[in-house]
Amino acid sequence: MIPWRDPRFWAELFVISDWIIRVVMAGVVPFRRVPSAAMAWLLFIFAFPWVGLAAFLLIGSFRLPKARLEQIARLRERLDELARRMRRDPRARRPRLKPEFDGAVMLAEHLGHLPIVGGNGVELLPDYDGTIDRIVTDIDAATRHAHLLFYIFEDDVVGARVVDALGRAVKRGVTCRVLIDTIGTGARTLRRLLPRMRALGIEAHETLPLGIFRRKAARFDLRNHRKIVVIDGQVAYTGSQNIVESFGDDGLWNDEMVVRLEGPVVIQLQGTFAADWFLESDEMLPDEVFTEVPACGTVACQVLPSGPGFPVGNYQRLLVALIHGARRRVILTTPYFIPDEALLQALHTAVLRGTRVDLVVSENLDSRFVALAQASYYDDLLEFGVHVHRYRERFLHAKHVTIDDEICVIGSSNLDIRSFRLNNEVSVVCYDSGIASQLRAEAERTMAKATPLEAPRWAGRHWVRQAGENLARLLSPLL
Repeated sequence: MIPWRDPRFWAELFVISDWIIRVVMAGVVPFRRVPSAAMAWLLFIFAFPWVGLAAFLLIGSFRLPKARLEQIARLRERLDELARRMRRDPRARRPRLKPEFDGAVMLAEHLGHLPIVGGNGVELLPDYDGTIDRIVTDIDAATRHAHLLFYIFEDDVVGARVVDALGRAVKRGVTCRVLIDTIGTGARTLRRLLPRMRALGIEAHETLPLGIFRRKAARFDLRNHRKIVVIDGQVAYTGSQNIVESFGDDGLWNDEMVVRLEGPVVIQLQGTFAADWFLESDEMLPDEVFTEVPACGTVACQVLPSGPGFPVGNYQRLLVALIHGARRRVILTTPYFIPDEALLQALHTAVLRGTRVDLVVSENLDSRFVALAQASYYDDLLEFGVHVHRYRERFLHAKHVTIDDEICVIGSSNLDIRSFRLNNEVSVVCYDSGIASQLRAEAERTMAKATPLEAPRWAGRHWVRQAGENLARLLSPLL
């Protein structure tokens, strides 16, 4: 009998192939991965070898496509020159902070290659509709160029307001450039929105587009999650808010936090946008978009970009260092909290030092699986002594951190593995007690509307829910 016509031949081949996959992947998966992620992948592959292998080949590597890596190498020289120019600026000096933060200050510069610069004006914008109003007003005042980068740019009332403002700017001779993430916004919306923008004279591209035959096609799980607006190289915005109506299909208003910046730090956000623009359009923006920016305040700031184009998780490294340096209080505000081991250890160590740690999270999440994985960490946090506050009034989408009323970080990054390693994110670090105190006050207003999580009551939740949380946690490093 011919072997391949015997069912037993295929059964034996299937079993043998399963074990070959398990053995080979046991040596491949742990390479350059944190232990938790390696264990999650191995658990998945050992349970479902062929499915796990396919998933690993699809999304198991953080590496960008070869064409994008070549572009990043070409871009590095331009960005390094920008950083050198900023370091020669007399305002590019380190602020006077307590010695325990010196390491974090140096770390941020080494990670993002951008120096601290003084002379900045910083304004916190927690009001959703008010932020859109300010952006539209600044676009209407633009005289040279307007640059926008958003994860979500919807074709709705808010999106129409911004597009109309850009269209008016083009008629005045302003160069308008827009980047929109492919997955965050969605192909259906982009098929309507991009042609409309281009018809108005707005230069627009997708970020990290998909497609088997595209030279720079990206994996669907590697996304550009940044939110950036730069007007004339003089005014910039960044934070958590997208271009979309705040009242979504789920009936919840979003709570956001955006920062409006003036001063030399605007050049750093301009550089971040210019890098993403080059990666998607192959166009290197001219030197005139990096004109000198006069001092507009007294705040020392620094932009920290992060993403798979960097060798390590920039935001995660800085956050852990800041928490280790805290002595009085740490407040973390984020919708998504799926930490790695280093972040959990930093929080525990801070509490043991006598530092109060508050974590403000959203009780309303858009993914049931993520909600279960996130909830699985609350037992550990409560046992450590971390104060957990669950905000249920709206969808808490703001992402910011305050340290001892001296340093604060505002940006697009969540406190989860995805933001730490997979997404392109951007954050602004402000080394100023006044701004940090304002942000702490905003966080406390949110906490006043949140429900504190009590350990005895939380421990009494149904065992079925706990089992679901534990299962989701096993796979949380893959999220």
